[in-house]
Amino acid sequence: MQLSDSIAPILKEKHGLICSVSPSDSVYDAVAMMAEKQVGALLVVFEGRLVGILSERDYARKVILMGRSSKTTPVAEIMTSPVIFVSPEHSVGECMEIITKRRIRHLPVMDGNKLVGVVSIGDLVNWMLSAQRETIRHLEAYITGSHT
Repeated sequence: MQLSDSIAPILKEKHGLICSVSPSDSVYDAVAMMAEKQVGALLVVFEGRLVGILSERDYARKVILMGRSSKTTPVAEIMTSPVIFVSPEHSVGECMEIITKRRIRHLPVMDGNKLVGVVSIGDLVNWMLSAQRETIRHLEAYITGSHT
């Protein structure tokens, strides 16, 4: 496991889970879905195309702080668009760099024109921790001579 590994195995582990809403859905319904699914962002899909992303940050900054009503505000008015996305071939390191530079927490993954998943900063950090544990295990086995 290296930072140069593609994110495809991370996506496979998530079993293609994609939580999405329509641009016309109310922000209230979207936030309720986030709570139900225990996710920090939803992809906004219209006629099968990725048109935006809605995060908890969007809600806090564009609804709460602006004094809007989440029940009457459509997702389209506060979603982030255009969406920064990656492909399954992107490496873990590249995704970490994008997330860090763009100050975002979720990256939709597109395979051509098809939405195939989303990776979060949590997914990437968990992958890195797993890689570190594996490296430590190999080094301990080498040092103790228990490797074969």
